Amino acid sequence: MFTNKTVLISGGTGSFGSKMLKNLLKTKIKEIRILSRDEKKQEDLRRSIPDKRVNYVIGDIRDYNSTLSCTKKIDYVFQAAALKQVPTCEFFPMEAYKTNVLGTSNIIDASIQNNVKKIVVLSTDKAVYPINAMGISKAMMEKVAISKAREIFLKKINCKICVTRYGNVMSSRGSLIPFLIKKIRNNENLTLTDPSMTRFLMSLDDSVELVKEAFQNGKNGDTYIQKSPSATIDNIAKALLIIFRKKNKIQIIGPRHGEKIHESLCTSEEMSRAINLKKFYRIPADLRNINYDIHNKKNSIFKVGEAYSSNNTKMLNLNQLVSLLKKHCF
Repeated sequence: MFTNKTVLISGGTGSFGSKMLKNLLKTKIKEIRILSRDEKKQEDLRRSIPDKRVNYVIGDIRDYNSTLSCTKKIDYVFQAAALKQVPTCEFFPMEAYKTNVLGTSNIIDASIQNNVKKIVVLSTDKAVYPINAMGISKAMMEKVAISKAREIFLKKINCKICVTRYGNVMSSRGSLIPFLIKKIRNNENLTLTDPSMTRFLMSLDDSVELVKEAFQNGKNGDTYIQKSPSATIDNIAKALLIIFRKKNKIQIIGPRHGEKIHESLCTSEEMSRAINLKKFYRIPADLRNINYDIHNKKNSIFKVGEAYSSNNTKMLNLNQLVSLLKKHCF
């Protein structure tokens, strides 16, 4: 699949990018190009993974010329660069737009210009029924990606664009679990916004598996979703205290800017047409053009399913959660 191929990972110094890099290096790949803005993280990654097949590019996906340059002679692109901290995006929504929407558009346009064959764009559960700037920008990012997938399909351009959407990656930088672990080790109170809040849970390995599934089997415009269990954040905190054998106090501080009580990975409208795979849902894109009269189907009706959310998926109890966290976070 990757033998003698060249791959670009934008945002490649992040949690997903680093994991994907290690995974790709197990293959007979020709080159992996890491694009990011942070030279310190690139230096750290370069020192930890000394492999001549990995090349590092300082650049910014907000700048089209930067993306045009780094996608030259690239076969496949994994677009993981993003602003993803919900409170930060609430205070700087235009920055979220510039990176998540405009930046992704730049990556896709540059990739098409340079004859890239496959592009996988990474999204989030916060793009579903979005109420915050991060989720809104990611929802727009998905719309941009699918719009461009429709365009290249109709123009018969030899390129494929897919979107992957997943929930909370357990040990990713800036997420809840590393935040709580740091507080436990510092003997501080564990601050939670609402104990009944639920979040999907998946490992970094799961995130790589999802992206590879979309890459291998996805059709143009498809959105792939990882089926994931969930848990209340109260149980997540309690499970970590059991693992560390600590008795830190749990402190309820109320919701932060832009937070939701439950997250969704699939809307009710998407679920009505989602293809149920063993580990995933695949949502095909509507690749028709805007001339609806031509494509009108007789007796077609509007179908609505049940949204796939963190409060109606498999809910882990405390013991199951302890086992899951021990397996993937330690």
